[in-house]
Amino acid sequence: MNTSFVLYGATGYTGRLLLKEALKQGLHPIIAGRNKGKLAELAHEFQVDYRVASLDDPLSLDMLLSGQSLVLHAAGPFEITARPMWEACIRNKVHYLDITGEITVFEQAKALHQQAHHVGIMLMPGVGFDVVPTDCVAALLKKEMPDAVELELAFVGLGGGLSHGTATTMVRHLGEGGLVRRNGKIIPSPIGAFHRVLPFQHKRFHVGSIPWGDISTAFHTTGIPTITTYTGIKQSALRVLKAQALFNPILRWGWVKRILQRKIDRSISGPTYEQLQKGRTWIWGAVRNAAGDYKDMQVQVGNGYRVTAEAGIHITKRVLQGDVQPGYQTPAGCYGPDLLKFLVMA
Repeated sequence: MNTSFVLYGATGYTGRLLLKEALKQGLHPIIAGRNKGKLAELAHEFQVDYRVASLDDPLSLDMLLSGQSLVLHAAGPFEITARPMWEACIRNKVHYLDITGEITVFEQAKALHQQAHHVGIMLMPGVGFDVVPTDCVAALLKKEMPDAVELELAFVGLGGGLSHGTATTMVRHLGEGGLVRRNGKIIPSPIGAFHRVLPFQHKRFHVGSIPWGDISTAFHTTGIPTITTYTGIKQSALRVLKAQALFNPILRWGWVKRILQRKIDRSISGPTYEQLQKGRTWIWGAVRNAAGDYKDMQVQVGNGYRVTAEAGIHITKRVLQGDVQPGYQTPAGCYGPDLLKFLVMA
């Protein structure tokens, strides 16, 4: 098995986790990005090769990917960074993975299916916590109820924290509304418009609707036409979210986002080692068919960032082994729901 691949964005919080997991799994990543100083420091720390390449310089990307078979892209926000890397991968016939959870990115990647298929490469965004565990739950539920017409997915994270990159992406989307899928179409829906109380083991959690990546990916994986995604949220916060539409015009102002971004730059670096090891995430899913029959399930996985590292490198190894399907793919759509097995915790 070829053990070499390009890890772009390795100097970020999640990129470092992916690098550590890759080395632990016996792989030999070439780390890449645009900051030579940070790359050199990281390369020295972990004794790996590095390359400098900028996403706004197609020639440098072509040089980076020349002779390579796979890039794992970890430098967001992906709505900005994904397309130039896709185009470079198609030009150079290199498989593409990333760790996005952005619906627009999934939809845009799907639109490149024919181009990727034509040159024989796989485009698979979302090989981390966004969206591997939830995609697998969706696939398992579809297997249990093949005629399902409605899918709900929820996740509740406990004992975690945000990375700088995740927080930055959240700020970029401030002032935007939510999304759901209805009758096969993605339509606007206020964040928190749908909410419920779910039992997880011996606890009960309030969850509210959010625009999670499965609005796109679970439809591709299962074909279920109506999909709502939720996350855990306190009732007080849910009331704020419901009123958010009144403040969206202000939240979209550039100066508001710049103030929040400066705060993130000063104070957010990512979960601690202890949070990574002890953090847990509960995932719930349910399906219904036209007759009203209902099935649900729940699983427990680790901290979302830990899951991203484990899932991302697991799929990377599958690709390096030649286990690929050309064109746009989703994790469970390509590899099946058994991907979940190595992430589930007792």
